Amino acid sequence: MSDPANTPARHPRSRDNKFVQDDFFGHQPSSRDQLPDPEPLLVNLTRCVIEVLAGARELDQLARWVSDDVYRHLLKRVVLSARARAVKGQRAQRPAFTIGRVTISEPRDGVIEAVVMVHSKIRVRAVALRLEGMDQRWRASAINVL
Repeated sequence: MSDPANTPARHPRSRDNKFVQDDFFGHQPSSRDQLPDPEPLLVNLTRCVIEVLAGARELDQLARWVSDDVYRHLLKRVVLSARARAVKGQRAQRPAFTIGRVTISEPRDGVIEAVVMVHSKIRVRAVALRLEGMDQRWRASAINVL
């Protein structure tokens, strides 16, 4: 019987001794040229996040576009917002707002950091987002409503 500690790990390889594409099961980073224009996603994601925090949209609708950490962060904010509305005796309503200027920077290939201005009757807010290219699509790795 062979000793498993001394047995080298076997990896399935193609005939030319390179890894086959199925060897990589995790999320794969994408470069900027493999990704679509981020601005429509930034605007729509900002709109959805504001509606989620107001209680007018379900957080699950954003799960595909955000990382697990962002989802958990937003879930905490949703719970706090719901408690605040309950204490005040308010119902969840779709907020009336418009999307203002979108400022985008690209600190490195496949990463976008942006600030989206949100204008309502009462105040102006900024939503800071970080998008990372994964599997040839954008995913939000950070969202903060200021």
